Amino acid sequence: MDCLCFWSLSKPFYILLFFFSFPRLIASAAFNLSTISFDEGYSPLFGDGNLVRSPNGRTARLLLDRFTGAGFISSKMYKYGFFSANIKLPGDYTAGLCVAFYTSNGDVFEKTHDELDFEFLGNTEGKPWRFQTNLYGNGSTSRGREERYRLWFDPSKQFHRYSILWTAKNIIFYIDDVPIREVIRSEEMGGEYPSKPMSLYATIWDASNWATSGGKYKVNYKYAPFVSEFKDFVLEGCPSDPIEEFPSVECYESYSRLESADYATITRRQRSAMRKFRQRYMYYSYCYDSLRYPVPPPECVVIPSEKDRFRNTGRLRFGGSHQGRKRRSRRRGRVQVSSIEYDPDV
Repeated sequence: MDCLCFWSLSKPFYILLFFFSFPRLIASAAFNLSTISFDEGYSPLFGDGNLVRSPNGRTARLLLDRFTGAGFISSKMYKYGFFSANIKLPGDYTAGLCVAFYTSNGDVFEKTHDELDFEFLGNTEGKPWRFQTNLYGNGSTSRGREERYRLWFDPSKQFHRYSILWTAKNIIFYIDDVPIREVIRSEEMGGEYPSKPMSLYATIWDASNWATSGGKYKVNYKYAPFVSEFKDFVLEGCPSDPIEEFPSVECYESYSRLESADYATITRRQRSAMRKFRQRYMYYSYCYDSLRYPVPPPECVVIPSEKDRFRNTGRLRFGGSHQGRKRRSRRRGRVQVSSIEYDPDV
């Protein structure tokens, strides 16, 4: 079922349907965050005039046109930290676009780099943005750890906060105050757990060859420029020299503050919100992709009820109980039908 039917509903009916069809993913009160201006923490990366800062330095826009995309990078590298920004994505026709918010040290450790990603994938007009999270450790690019999801809101209409917590113990990806993914460090991961200082990046670029339906739909520059906006920047962590063998005393104090912050612990209410998000909006998980990984990677926690929803390709099942739910959902509306449509991007 084409999800255009979802967006074509009249606005009042759409709001009512959304409210009654999906439990609200409210996790907690807002985190206690100290924000900085662009110049306090970042430098231009590429794009020249396609990186536009507001006069007060609190907001940055990244533009993609037919000549170039744009990006910025943190002025320092960090060994562990909390990296966050309020982001608004382009609207209308966004097929082929990739907006990325991520940490990496690939410019320093070319063959043994670490990386933590939010990658937002555009779509044809009327169809929603999707996104994926991923992590690499010590150059383990052959072992991708991606999960793909849909959102419970339109990210082009207003700002939402996207955050990455990275400590020596765990990694948590947040949207607003909802944790959507947690990776707990295990001894079995060894060097594949990201552990070297990283920079924070934000970019917009043309990913026509893969971002939408496996490259079927390309960036259409008649809709350019495509604009993504960033504000309320947060950089919490200890600035570190990438070749420094041992952290400074100040860094150990920073690690302690980081691990005791409110965003470092997932409360019972937040864990419930995370479970609901993953049940309703995750449509691919590498942990259940037994064709790629006959033995799940060591950090995977295989949840039987979650595993039952996926094929051995890691994609959502579209038979069995999902067919039954699809038939029942037609009596309530079309929203849930669109939430389980086949996606060729994986």
